[in-house]
This record gives sequence, C-alpha cells and structure tokens, in this order.
Amino acid sequence: MINYYGFLFLVIMLILVPGPDYVIITKNTLASGAKSGFQTVLGTVSALLCHTIFAVVGLSALIVKSAFLFNGLKYIGAIYLIYLGVKSLFAKDSLVLANDKASETRNAYKQGLVTNLFNPKVAVFFLTFLPQFIAKGNTSFLPFAELGLTYVVLTLVIYCVYVQFLAKVRRFMESPRVQKAINKISGVILIAFGIKLLTEKA
Repeated sequence: MINYYGFLFLVIMLILVPGPDYVIITKNTLASGAKSGFQTVLGTVSALLCHTIFAVVGLSALIVKSAFLFNGLKYIGAIYLIYLGVKSLFAKDSLVLANDKASETRNAYKQGLVTNLFNPKVAVFFLTFLPQFIAKGNTSFLPFAELGLTYVVLTLVIYCVYVQFLAKVRRFMESPRVQKAINKISGVILIAFGIKLLTEKA
C-alpha cells in the first residue's frame, strides 16, 4: 500500500466536502432529532459498504463500463433526490410528533441508503481514487477492501459527530418559521443535486 496517511488525509477532506448526504442528514436531524440523523448516517454507511463489496468483486467496474447500468443507476438516484427535494419543498411542518418518529426513523435510513446506493459516482470514486494508493502489481483484494472499509469508518465517525452537533443546536431552530426555511432550502439543494446527477455521463 502506498502512503496510507496521505490517503487518510485526502479521504477526510473529501468527506468534509458538502454534498447531498449533508443536506439529508441536516434536514432529518433538525426535523426529527438525533435518532433520525443517526439512521440517515447508518443508511449512508450501509450503501458505502455495499459499494466497497461491489468494487472488490468487480461489479463496480461492470457498472462503470456499461452505459446501460450506469445510466440506470443514475436516473434512479437522480429522480429519488429530486423527489426528496420536492417533498421537502412542500412539507407542511418539519417538526415530527412523537407517534410519527418511528416512521420518520425508517424513512431516514432508507433515504441515506438509496441516495448513495443508486449514485454511480460512488462506484466511479471507488474505482478511480482507491487504486492510486495500492502498489502496482498488487492483485490481492485485501488492500482495496482495507481502503474501502477505512473510507466507510471515517464517513461513519465524521457524520456521527456532525449529527451530535446538529442535535445540540436543534433546540434553537424549532420555531415554525425556521423549520419552514430549512425545508425550503433543503428542497432546492436536493433538487439541484438531482439535476446535476442527471447530467453526469458514463
């Protein structure tokens, strides 16, 4: 393996770059509390773990090389992001009542899972970024798996810290006006990410 510490630094920087994950985690945590935020993170990490396995067994390479598979995943992922954005834009009330929290928690996990599992850019990332830190000629799957799992664990840790931070400030954002603004802003950003994903080429 080449420069593992350099890999750690770059991965942390990449995870910190704002993207749809942060938007969904922020929206769910501020609307429904830390449990919903953690479930979103768990869904995200579950999808990344699947992508790690896909990359190790060669499925990611098949997705990237096949325009049909790449575009299929892209359209599903993009449409789902746009759906979440529209749903957020027209949400009547972001604050969740106690009897609705179980349903919201399940939805939070699904949102984290689907938005990452059906994003072909994640597969491209695993196939283009990780090999740069594996010695040429090394055909073993172990270094690839190690780097992929490192990425998953770092994502889990950083996102969980972010959820904890949001849970602390949530009580200052519970007014209907603030919640409505959060919904509108989140909706617009998610729709923008969905449209951007639609323009990605295989």
